[in-house]
Amino acid sequence: MKLQQLRYLCEADNQKLNLSKAAQKLHTSQPAISKQIQLLEDELGVPIFIRNGKRLIQVTPPGQIIIQIARKILQEAENLKKAAQEYTHEGRGTLTIATTHTQARYVLPPVIKRFTVLHPKVRLILRQGSPVQISSLVTSGEADIAIATEAIEHFHELIMLPCYQWNRCVVVPPDHPLLHEEKLSLEAISQYPIITYDFAFTGRSKINQAFEKKGLTPNVVLTAIDSDVIKTYVELGLGIGILAKMAFDPQRDEQLRAIDASHLFEPSTTRIGISRTSYLQQFVFDFIEMFAPHLNRASIQTKLKNHAV
Repeated sequence: MKLQQLRYLCEADNQKLNLSKAAQKLHTSQPAISKQIQLLEDELGVPIFIRNGKRLIQVTPPGQIIIQIARKILQEAENLKKAAQEYTHEGRGTLTIATTHTQARYVLPPVIKRFTVLHPKVRLILRQGSPVQISSLVTSGEADIAIATEAIEHFHELIMLPCYQWNRCVVVPPDHPLLHEEKLSLEAISQYPIITYDFAFTGRSKINQAFEKKGLTPNVVLTAIDSDVIKTYVELGLGIGILAKMAFDPQRDEQLRAIDASHLFEPSTTRIGISRTSYLQQFVFDFIEMFAPHLNRASIQTKLKNHAV
């Protein structure tokens, strides 16, 4: 049994049994992956996949257990490398952060700038996606930490570290009637076409819940995965925008006006998600503390210990 075989096995599962995509991701050939998986099955004496010809169509019950164990073995192998690297190449390494557009664009820049000054030899990789996508990157070992508002709590392989709370604003053109409202209300908002986040992004569920509680049906005409797109279409006059307050900058967004809406929606909490089984190098602890100062190494390690598997 070889680690490479386990990597091929897990990547085939990651790619929903598409060996062509798995081969592309691992920079090898489809026949090579297929052969090594077959050799692993022969060695273990059980089928991991059900096949239709040469095509994998389903994971067998024992295969599900084997893949789960293989992931743990690969994670521990990676932990060995990280632990050794921390002592043999002090100050060097790679930190992969998986996050949403709003965090990457509006919250992380000053944190990353400070981090690169403190750790100039650490290579930073920033990967963006939906909360589900970025959480999956951490569970698969492709990222060290996830930063998001939604979905992390649904991944039991991750430990959630609450960072900060935030709320929303409504953005409109400079001459919009909502600017003359004495106090913004959901009833007033619902009179206009709305542009906001896709359901899977940035606290969208809080927006839906607020309207439902009032018995209102918002006229959502366009959804987007990032704040800049929302603001662009508001500028074009397609509707009013509901977005995170952190994503509005009066100097950059001079063609728009923001109206505070924090009294209309429940606040959302941005969290960091880390794997229960990952070895965290010192620079990872440093980054987390820069992002959320109340999360120092001691508090994180206590959380990891309390949730050990």
